[in-house]
Amino acid sequence: QVQPVESGGGLVQPGGSLRLSCAASAFTLDYYAIGWSRVAPGRQREVVSCISREDGSTHYADSVKGRFTISRDNARNMVYLQMNGLKPEDTAEYFCTSFYSPQNPLQGGYDYWGQGTQVTVSS
Repeated sequence: QVQPVESGGGLVQPGGSLRLSCAASAFTLDYYAIGWSRVAPGRQREVVSCISREDGSTHYADSVKGRFTISRDNARNMVYLQMNGLKPEDTAEYFCTSFYSPQNPLQGGYDYWGQGTQVTVSS
């Protein structure tokens, strides 16, 4: 009955594309921005991207700039991550994530939610 927080992951070849979806309505706490973080075995969690709640400004980790695009659909309470030019290093479990710092939100406090969605980039 309950919509999963994250969806859209899958297995793609290098250079391929995926579009991740986040049901933003799953978040009940106040936040400055919403977006994505990812974690892979043996790696620390990495914040990927976020979009501001009030003005829609976007932020990206250096590792995904130029390849990923975050967007939102306020009417549907959804946040999306269009992932193009995928690389094996993008392989990870992706989580919808809330951010709380108005300045450099990707460098501040955050919480992640949901079951995650697995992205695997492999030939």
